[in-house]
Amino acid sequence: MKKFLFLFFGLCFAAAGARALAETYQVAVIPKGTTDEYWKSIHAGAVQAQRELKAAGVDVAIIWKGPLREDDREQQVQVVENFIGRQVSGIVLAPLDARALVAPVEEAVGAHIPVVVIDSGLQSKLPASFVATDNREGGRLAARRLGEILGGRGKVILLRYMVGSASTEEREEGFLEIMRRDFPGIALISTEQHAGATRDAAKRAAENLLNRFGAEVTGVFASNESSASGMLLALRDAGLAGGKVKFVGFDASQALDQALAAGDVQGLVVQDPVKMGYLGVKTLVAVLRGEKVPAEIATSVGVVTPENMNDPAQAALLHPSVE
Repeated sequence: MKKFLFLFFGLCFAAAGARALAETYQVAVIPKGTTDEYWKSIHAGAVQAQRELKAAGVDVAIIWKGPLREDDREQQVQVVENFIGRQVSGIVLAPLDARALVAPVEEAVGAHIPVVVIDSGLQSKLPASFVATDNREGGRLAARRLGEILGGRGKVILLRYMVGSASTEEREEGFLEIMRRDFPGIALISTEQHAGATRDAAKRAAENLLNRFGAEVTGVFASNESSASGMLLALRDAGLAGGKVKFVGFDASQALDQALAAGDVQGLVVQDPVKMGYLGVKTLVAVLRGEKVPAEIATSVGVVTPENMNDPAQAALLHPSVE
């Protein structure tokens, strides 16, 4: 009898130990960059998920690492490959390029390391899930806001972000779709200029556009935080801020929020990066635990204007907690 009890309890302890081991995960979270406020909000969401999972008895170690520059595809590929070599439990990835990151992601999945893609799409069916804003709808919202404040007439510049960035390309196409369909009285005088990966590069690109079109442009859309920040600086330097040129941007930051309040920006399309980081980690852990997850998970998107920026729901998106 004693021998039976010893065996019984030994098996119980072994099973408990196996469950504890199975509930300990190393999760690599790989953003496009690490310096912009947007990515800090993604990180805050990932940490929020980590804390919530720990309270539920699931130990998740978040390893946060991304390229120094948001145009360094090669470095992001190396980061993914390094995490494959470290045999992390899973990867949450915001791919810099929809095509360049396909091979390392498929290598990870082949090594039994599941991947959840966030923020920006990837041209592969192997990721377990895709958590992101409906970016095309975000671009449509930007077009409607700009078209309305222009009264359906004028000349507009689209400042794109960077070739290969699926999220911003979706926004740009959504913007052009609505402009061409719903606002025939608005001429699109420049739609192919890319800002580049940084605010300073975006400022230079915006200055070139304003030097060329400043006498005739009446409206501008910039499709991400860094391009919008660069355009804002260029408009101010050219004396075209304050509503002289109507300006709609995408994403929030302290500088853009202040510009919205000051009247230099007439609209910001905002997403929920904290929620995106949170759902990225939660979805990956669900995959690791053998649960079924949706192939796509959409996070919220809306337009903040000077008129509604103090509404609680809009204020929460403008000023996400990154503690």
